[in-house]
Amino acid sequence: MNSSWEIIYYEKADGSVPVEDFINTLTVKQAAKTKWEIDMLEQFGTALTMPYVRKISGEKYKGLSELRIQFASDISRIFYFLPIGKQIVLLHGFVKKSQKTPSGELDMALKNMNDYLRRNEQ
Repeated sequence: MNSSWEIIYYEKADGSVPVEDFINTLTVKQAAKTKWEIDMLEQFGTALTMPYVRKISGEKYKGLSELRIQFASDISRIFYFLPIGKQIVLLHGFVKKSQKTPSGELDMALKNMNDYLRRNEQ
């Protein structure tokens, strides 16, 4: 029985795919580590925990989680949410350069999540 989750890459109305675009900016090794962690997320879903994933705190960002990728000294994040069933929608990725996640990055993920929900009303 295949119990893996379905990974969905959020696509903007213009056809661009933010997380794919983000992965394409990474070095080959960073991209490989990122894809490995996405594969783990697909395999384990909500059973995957720290240090790989973390829920975003705060009412404003309710429903958002982050995939935490570290490769050597480079740290990046991919925000995602779970719309229905065993689906995981990857919304937005960025390279983390400070201790605290910039609110602009969180707001972009939130905007993408709301757009996805609006255009894919279930």
